Amino acid sequence: MERERAGAVPLTLQDEIAGCRLCAARFAATATAHAPRPVVWFRSSARVLIAGQAPGARVHESGRPFTDASGERLRDWCGLSGDAFYDLDRVAIVPMAFCFPGYDARGADLPPPAICAATWRGRVMAALPHLRLTLLVGGAAMRWHLGAGTSVTATVADWRKHAARGIFPLPHPSWRNTGWLKRNPWFEAELVPELRRAVAAVMESER
Repeated sequence: MERERAGAVPLTLQDEIAGCRLCAARFAATATAHAPRPVVWFRSSARVLIAGQAPGARVHESGRPFTDASGERLRDWCGLSGDAFYDLDRVAIVPMAFCFPGYDARGADLPPPAICAATWRGRVMAALPHLRLTLLVGGAAMRWHLGAGTSVTATVADWRKHAARGIFPLPHPSWRNTGWLKRNPWFEAELVPELRRAVAAVMESER
């Protein structure tokens, strides 16, 4: 309001999220004792949504989503070059929490704070009217988009049903899931080729 009275340009949704400090006290109390740094990567023109979990420590430092080994694996699954993956006009990367949640005392990743999705996710989804394909990366994204109680393995195994609606449920591409990939070879043999075809079709379309 003060900005508008002063004749300044009103804040965009991206600006509002980038300035969010709701979790400052929460993050200060973690083992990493870090400050919030929302990683915001979407425009209203996007046609592909990558719904992840939360930025990791490397992304917290870079300010760019998936600038880590998980990102390399995810780009390979999608069949996308780095330039295409980070094309803001076509790809929105919107995690369940915009900030790195930090580590606990044992050095394990903390879950995305629920307050982030409760505060921002509905508004972000409403600001993405042109989406044609949604990639749900990990359990937190699956539960928000598909409903509580969603099991990652069962949901990914039932991927054909979801793909028919333009949704691909994916395990998190973290190295920690390498064992899961070995136990479920159908994922890379059957789902990944279809995912690449779907991504290519949407990325190459006019709209």
